[in-house]
Amino acid sequence: MTRSEMKDAIVHHLTYTLGKDASHAQLYDWRMALSYAVRDRIVDRWFEATRRTYAEKRKRVYYLSLEFLIGRLLKDAVVNMRLEEAALGALEDLGIPFREIIEDEPDAALGNGGLGRLAACFLESQATLGLPAMGYGIRYENGLFRQSFDHGQQVEEPEEWLRQNHAWEFVRPEVSIDIGFGGHVQEIGQRANWYPSEMVIAMGHDTPIIGWKGRWGNTLRLWESRPMHGFDLARFNRGDYAAAAEPEALARTLSRVLYPDDTTEQGKELRLRQEFFFTAASLRDILRRFESEYDDLKLLPKKAAIQINDTHPAIAGPELVRILVDERNVEFGEAVEIARATLSYTNHTLLPEALETWGEARMGRLLPRHMQIIDRIDDLHRRATKTSNINAHQDGKVHMGTLGFIMAHKVNGVAALHTELMKTTVFKDLHAAYPDRIVNQTNGVTPRRWLLSSNPRLAALVTEAIGEEWAYHLEELKKLEPFIEDAAWLERFMAAKRANKVSLSNWIAEDLGVSVDPDSIFDIQVKRIHEYKRQHLNLLETVAHWQEIRDNPNAGWTPRVKIFGGKAFPGYIYAKNMVRLANDMAAVMNSDPLTSRYLKVVFPPNYNVSLAERLIPAADLSEQISTAGKEASGTGNMKFALNGALTIGTLDGANVEIRDLVGPENFFLFGMTAEEVVARRAEPGHAERAIAADPRLARALEAIRSGRFSPDEPGRYHSITENLAHDDYFMVCSDFSDYWRAQREAETAFADQAKWAHMAALNTARTGWFSSDRTIRGYMKDVWDVEAARLADIDDN
Repeated sequence: MTRSEMKDAIVHHLTYTLGKDASHAQLYDWRMALSYAVRDRIVDRWFEATRRTYAEKRKRVYYLSLEFLIGRLLKDAVVNMRLEEAALGALEDLGIPFREIIEDEPDAALGNGGLGRLAACFLESQATLGLPAMGYGIRYENGLFRQSFDHGQQVEEPEEWLRQNHAWEFVRPEVSIDIGFGGHVQEIGQRANWYPSEMVIAMGHDTPIIGWKGRWGNTLRLWESRPMHGFDLARFNRGDYAAAAEPEALARTLSRVLYPDDTTEQGKELRLRQEFFFTAASLRDILRRFESEYDDLKLLPKKAAIQINDTHPAIAGPELVRILVDERNVEFGEAVEIARATLSYTNHTLLPEALETWGEARMGRLLPRHMQIIDRIDDLHRRATKTSNINAHQDGKVHMGTLGFIMAHKVNGVAALHTELMKTTVFKDLHAAYPDRIVNQTNGVTPRRWLLSSNPRLAALVTEAIGEEWAYHLEELKKLEPFIEDAAWLERFMAAKRANKVSLSNWIAEDLGVSVDPDSIFDIQVKRIHEYKRQHLNLLETVAHWQEIRDNPNAGWTPRVKIFGGKAFPGYIYAKNMVRLANDMAAVMNSDPLTSRYLKVVFPPNYNVSLAERLIPAADLSEQISTAGKEASGTGNMKFALNGALTIGTLDGANVEIRDLVGPENFFLFGMTAEEVVARRAEPGHAERAIAADPRLARALEAIRSGRFSPDEPGRYHSITENLAHDDYFMVCSDFSDYWRAQREAETAFADQAKWAHMAALNTARTGWFSSDRTIRGYMKDVWDVEAARLADIDDN
């Protein structure tokens, strides 16, 4: 597509789709016009992929996830369709800045962290590989929340990304599915009729997901909840206006917010309703599509692979069995076998509290037929395994991790260490009963988004050196290693990094009002705020470092900028206190005349995909410091390393594999192993001993405890300091001294810029294995038993 053709397409949509002329168009209008012009090109490829899937009778993969953190889609689409020159040229001719257009697009508020971003990477890789696939989730009106700070405290406000039209979605009113809750069950022999007392409608919204070079397109179908009966005119005419709109308001609640606060009973119930709502709608849609092509339900596992992303859609097993038994007259045992052969489950956590459980009373009230089916599944499982202690329904609760495991033919971990720990911890008994069920599929990230698009300076340097094939075969990055031995090439590598740091510095100054030196170490920790991710370990080291600088401000310190980012769940008070502590520390340290030239603390609010794309290319040091044995994998660690940041981290999650691949000498390791953590935790007084052994740690804790960063409320952080000084379940104090050592090693390495450049460039060159394309190929072979379509190169866009 030429720039002239693109210009004509933009002006056409500006005029006839948006009803504007160029002289009156606003930035929003130009963005929408460009989006529609690009979308037109995508739709043809999308339709062709769908037609081929039907014509070739291909097996499809269905990916069920409560989150899809897709971020902005316009630049992604332009890059994958190879329309950069046409789009840039057309907008230049029209006098519209391309960057302003890109940044005008709101991030789709459909996820929170690694779980949702992984799902988004997987969708893009499935399309890139030509794998017929479909993602299913919820079309959240307000997402998780928009984070802001008020005197350092996190404030949650609704995300309003749908206040404007979403250019990429197609509304599917014809795809409307009735979903029920509550009611009663009438048993008829082995079958039953379920009569729900409440009903809502799940209506589909489709977003095309285009792969590299536009060679294949798949669909993300998101469900919106609507009332069975909307506006009550009779009530309205009686003057009861609020009651007249009540059915619509209650139905919309299901698709309004991601992860409602479940510290209340109402929040718990809403979350279970959401999980069943989208899972049930997705299964009915999958069966509708299957039955439009095939008559024999026994073929379902050969034509459909349904991946359950964490425990949120684990109700899929009982619901699929219910449909097969109660609505398709399949015998119960056979229905379970069909469902199990179709379903597979990805586990994302080793935290027992994160493996969802639902009280039997709540489950029985909301989903009475499913409660019966879960008990029958348990009975089959007990008889098959001759066990009685590993049921999905036990201790008055339904354990969704156990249910997901029992009803899946494969259960995968997301990093080598995580998978092995699954076998010995959370699923130890189930692994003994089903020794061939657990497999590993280490996570990955899409290089198109996380290098080619988000870091164009580095991407251009890589392409100049080894060609553009790396964007499709990321392990081609190994070919960079000879260039890394060239000092002149390394200078260009570091020049690209510094330019990214200058861009970030300028943004921090303009948006946050903090001046930072781009020649400092940019030390970044961005992820969900949680005790196991140990932002408080980073904060403690920052306090100790600040105190040392204050003691001797003329000691020639290496300047450092500590950048934090992430959201704390509204009901997680401890995590919210960590956020506030970081901001209180920033207020003190950034204004300290003795130390501010050497140490700054920055916490940009509302961390999301677009902010990640700004921060990651500029990072020098990647903080991956979770307690060993607690992080399943991580994908931020992969993105940072791919973009030439060095990792300071524990042997946890995919850190293990990153260190193996980049080389131990190019990774700042610290901390106990998972086995050592378990042993140390069992020792009474471990935290007190660690504090007594390290005066820096004791001094930093005392500064926080005494109110050095909260003089208006000295006891503000007692909950943090008391927890660390006594219980310290996540071993912050025990790992502090080794973390301090690793930080000083990082400073020493950074001082030798030639050495640092070599280490950083090797991180980029050796992380090609962490492509989500590789991960999806692994799922295709080991879990889904599916082949991709043959793809032809399409260079004429």
